Amino acid sequence: MINLDKFEFACVPKLIFEWGGAQRLAQIIETFGSPRQVMIISDRGLVQAGIVSDVMLNLERAGYSVSLYSAVQPDPLEQQVIDAAEMATNVGAEIIIGLGGGSSLDVAKLVAIMAQSQQPLSQMYGINKVKGQRLPLIQIPTTAGTGSEVTNIAILTTSDDNKMGIVDAKLFCDVVVLDAQLTLKLPAIHTAASGIDAMVHAIEAYTSKHKKNLFSDLLAKEAGRVFNIEIIIIDSVHVQ
Repeated sequence: MINLDKFEFACVPKLIFEWGGAQRLAQIIETFGSPRQVMIISDRGLVQAGIVSDVMLNLERAGYSVSLYSAVQPDPLEQQVIDAAEMATNVGAEIIIGLGGGSSLDVAKLVAIMAQSQQPLSQMYGINKVKGQRLPLIQIPTTAGTGSEVTNIAILTTSDDNKMGIVDAKLFCDVVVLDAQLTLKLPAIHTAASGIDAMVHAIEAYTSKHKKNLFSDLLAKEAGRVFNIEIIIIDSVHVQ
């Protein structure tokens, strides 16, 4: 049963859906004033696919100085965030761009925080424990699965091989650029896997016992329509 008397729904303040939108990233960055030092967080697979170089070249042609951290791996390690944040500080990054799948986007969220705040990463785990401000943050997903670009959550693998989450409103980015053209260079296996991921997220959201609301239902049903499935759930049935 959806409680229409009281619920919350939060998302990023701006979402741009545009074929080839990443090609005008320089124009989007201009809306933040005059940051010239740009840092991109991505992974080696996207570097090898040529996606990262295309984005960097466009920015450099527009007069931006661009640094790249491309060592993000699936289920990113704490040390990767620490290394990327140290690099951002050393190059004087003024704006962070997450480019890739959910792991790269999660790392970008935390780098934007740690490049501004002196708070140790170990103190951020949990809900609403992030202190200080962050650098401007733009997220550009290259897969259609995790939805990390529009959430305020980052998941890391700790030094003792545990998964830990950081949840805070400061992790919502400023702008999301959804450029479907970027997905064309992905291997077929990644396209299929991210599609299944998106479908499962939709089902999970609709059947969730916690924080289910009118807006999340609308999004879940629309995702189901895209996958040519119809979500019909009796209100009393929930995933435990």
